[in-house]
Amino acid sequence: MEDIVEEILRLKRERNAIILAHVYQPEEIQEIADFTGDSFALSRQAAATDADTIVFCGVRFMAETANILSPDKVTLLPAADAGCQMFTDALEGQVRQAKTDHPNALIVSYVNTPASVKAMSDICCTSSNAAAVVGSLPEDREVIFIPDQNLGGWAEEQCERPLLKWRGGCPIHASLTVNDIRLARIKYKDALVLMHPECRPEVRELADYIGSTSGIIKYAEKSEATEFIIATEEGVLYELTERCPHKKFHLASRHLLCPNMKKTTLEKVRDALATMEPRVIVPPEIRQRSAAALTKMLAIKG
Repeated sequence: MEDIVEEILRLKRERNAIILAHVYQPEEIQEIADFTGDSFALSRQAAATDADTIVFCGVRFMAETANILSPDKVTLLPAADAGCQMFTDALEGQVRQAKTDHPNALIVSYVNTPASVKAMSDICCTSSNAAAVVGSLPEDREVIFIPDQNLGGWAEEQCERPLLKWRGGCPIHASLTVNDIRLARIKYKDALVLMHPECRPEVRELADYIGSTSGIIKYAEKSEATEFIIATEEGVLYELTERCPHKKFHLASRHLLCPNMKKTTLEKVRDALATMEPRVIVPPEIRQRSAAALTKMLAIKG
């Protein structure tokens, strides 16, 4: 493994590359990354560097977003087949139909969507600013929230306005049950429950804190509490223990593992840098429209 890491570091220098790893990635991938974090924040960090090449260790929509923000850089996705279970290939056509069925509606798309869907959206959102984005929109317009109905429901609760929520979502977070949380609280009596908003509404009611993965990490860092039950994908435990070595973290369920996030390997990272493949290139027209929806999101405070 040490030989592969050394080869990756050598190739990274030769390619003037930067390695990004989402916090759901395997531990050994996070260890070699220049930046770890949430997908959109990583893409913004990469855009601010003078790197010529972005190696995105994550899933396809993340690499697309990096390419949208940095069209002048080469974007590599080591795990070429890493998609997202939150949606299927049919999503683009379904959103096009929704626009026809609701011509006056505004479309808010989670950054966890393909570039083609972002391009059809009025504005994007992240898991940390979904409520602020929804709250910024005119109250006399219908709002279609795509594609995670649980995140949409959380934004709906925060803003106290009805949304047309897509019937989709992250199966990993949605698998978490009320019983999982209750059992975890019995086992770890003094622990606080930190939860991602992609969890189901009845499960969110049992949380002490709800936020994005970066929000969960920051909360754990700042909290005076020393023990936490983590209700999001298990990969975040690496970053939590790195930042808070004297605190204890327990997964809310042993089923919180995304198979697509685990498709990246050190060998794939090395091969991507060696061959400069597989590349992710968002077509110019889609890139420009997607960038517009992302730019509108960045103008929202909150």
